[in-house]
Amino acid sequence: MITEKAERVLENYRLCDHCLGRLFAKLGKGTNEERGRAIRFVLNMERSAKGLPPINGPEKCELCGNVFEEIPRLVGKMKEASDGIEFDTFLVGSRFPEEVREREQAIWAKFGIDTAEPINREFNRELGKAFGIATGKDTAQNPDVVFIVEPYSGKIELQINPLYVYGRYRKLVRGIPQTPLPDFEDSVASIICRAFSKASLGKCIFKGAGREDVDVRMLGNGRPFIVEIKRPKRRRLDLDAIAKEINSSGKVEALNLSFVSPKEAEKVLTKNHRKEYLAIVLVEDGVTPEEAKEVARKLSGLEIHQRTPWRVRKARTDKVRVKRVHEAHAKWIDEKHFELRLVTDGGLYIKELVSGDRGRTKPSVSDLLGRPAWCERLDVLNILDD
Repeated sequence: MITEKAERVLENYRLCDHCLGRLFAKLGKGTNEERGRAIRFVLNMERSAKGLPPINGPEKCELCGNVFEEIPRLVGKMKEASDGIEFDTFLVGSRFPEEVREREQAIWAKFGIDTAEPINREFNRELGKAFGIATGKDTAQNPDVVFIVEPYSGKIELQINPLYVYGRYRKLVRGIPQTPLPDFEDSVASIICRAFSKASLGKCIFKGAGREDVDVRMLGNGRPFIVEIKRPKRRRLDLDAIAKEINSSGKVEALNLSFVSPKEAEKVLTKNHRKEYLAIVLVEDGVTPEEAKEVARKLSGLEIHQRTPWRVRKARTDKVRVKRVHEAHAKWIDEKHFELRLVTDGGLYIKELVSGDRGRTKPSVSDLLGRPAWCERLDVLNILDD
């Protein structure tokens, strides 16, 4: 049946061994070229027994135009395109002209062939094997780079997949934003990205798991963040050396740097963390030690209804968020100040929890005291994973 069908095809189309074998790609093992050569050999034996002339391979394949002969040249062009790029794994994709794919499908339909595979699939596989042998690189489902090849023009498009690095940062000083803002020389993001861009020669994008205000420090175990490095020329990064460079700023420290997958990075950024804060509360009308302790007692376990704060209403959706204060502890400092240590749901605005924000946060420390209170200083002590 195979040789009969192959004979009918070859009587109508002059096909190379690759294109002949590919018609029966789902049958048996081996490469399509080997399969095609074997089919042609058996077919010509049968034709010889019948006194018929052989059907030899054509000088130029009517379907592919001998494109598989271009593989050595294309391997060279792929090496040129990736020169200076550090990578260990790769994949190959190709763009074949529409007329080639239509011609192939017309043959399938005309002869009722349901055992074939598309030309681009074979071409990608064979070119990938040749490139791997020439360079010692391996193919992978999630590769470092992807080569998109136009077989006939020889054009090579190189896609360099991004790197993702997880870490936690501590912001040791007040007065720097998390991301760049006008009138600020530095930011957490710029200090971190400078080191990563220098090491990778790629473009760095910083993504924090939440943020703190410009005047708030981030201490303790640090805030989780992800660095996405687009089109890195270097991938084998020394994360310890990068952390050392970041830490030398004296403003920001990077901890626990490690490479992660895109899915792991997304999980870090979407996870809702509880947070531990230390706030210095100012009460101009005065506060006693007993009142400070009573505020903390009432806050513990309290559900807070917080409308988007007045100060960020233009940048955030205006809605009421329901958050909880899980723990609260107070320490009296003087007649006008006390220290408030809190563990709360992520996304609860602490400054507004203290002031009440013109009634947009209820209840607030001001409500519980019965007189105005303000957050004079604030630090994030820890981001709690559990």
